[in-house]
Amino acid sequence: MTQRTASISRETTETQISLELNLDGTGKYDISTGVPFFDHMLCHVAKHGILDLRLEAKGDLEIDAHHTVEDVGIVLGQALAQAIGDKRGIVRYGSALCPMDEALVGVVLDLSGRSFLNFDLQLPAAQVGTFDTELAEEFFRALADNARMNLHIWQQYGRNTHHLLEA
Repeated sequence: MTQRTASISRETTETQISLELNLDGTGKYDISTGVPFFDHMLCHVAKHGILDLRLEAKGDLEIDAHHTVEDVGIVLGQALAQAIGDKRGIVRYGSALCPMDEALVGVVLDLSGRSFLNFDLQLPAAQVGTFDTELAEEFFRALADNARMNLHIWQQYGRNTHHLLEA
């Protein structure tokens, strides 16, 4: 079987990002974006997705985290597309419901080659720690666009913003 890996770097005026992804990993991760809650979420993706992820991002955090979060979505999306390659052995569609305490969130994706995002979470808090919660949608839009996938995320129920984003 071909290794499903990718290594992507991106440098802009606002960010410098280096990412290595192994879809057939063991859940190892080394993540540093300078945005603690975002790091926490990406660690969960690697751990529970049983993939290996090494990510170092430096951005203009003195302004805000927007460029860093969005550009990580771009690079992770590009890495997913590269690692998936010609999609042999990949099921095109996938779905999941994920509980996190009182929250339940659904996700459906289609690796169609066409990007689309439907993001339907009602996040009660504007921030979790220092993380601006409106950046979650920006991250998922960049991810979907660059992985060239349809991605639908919706809230069944829940009231804790941290739990909704974690689910």
